[in-house]
Amino acid sequence: MLGQNPAAAYRRVTLEARIETSGSADLTRICLDEAQAALGQALIVLERGLAPPREALIRAQTIMVWLAQSVAADHPLGTSLKAFYGGLASQIGANLLQADAASIAQIKNDIRDILDAAG
Repeated sequence: MLGQNPAAAYRRVTLEARIETSGSADLTRICLDEAQAALGQALIVLERGLAPPREALIRAQTIMVWLAQSVAADHPLGTSLKAFYGGLASQIGANLLQADAASIAQIKNDIRDILDAAG
């Protein structure tokens, strides 16, 4: 694995270290950061005219689905958060069929807005 893609291996080790040292509140931020990074990678792939950015989009979609499913039942904004995360997962899924840079950039911005609001 290290020989094939050292950057991916480094990212994975860094992510695992962040997760292990974080509290539960930080996990959401880590997931949103990772989804945003994956969308940024998808935009780079599109910009360079390479193959469709399926891997990055699947990663971002998986994170958003996980977030939607992991909202605590008693969270005061639970219904809204589930709808928001689920909606973003659906939008990302639509880009798996036909990748659109403007749509991906908007999703990335929506995630950035949530991160900014969270402080």
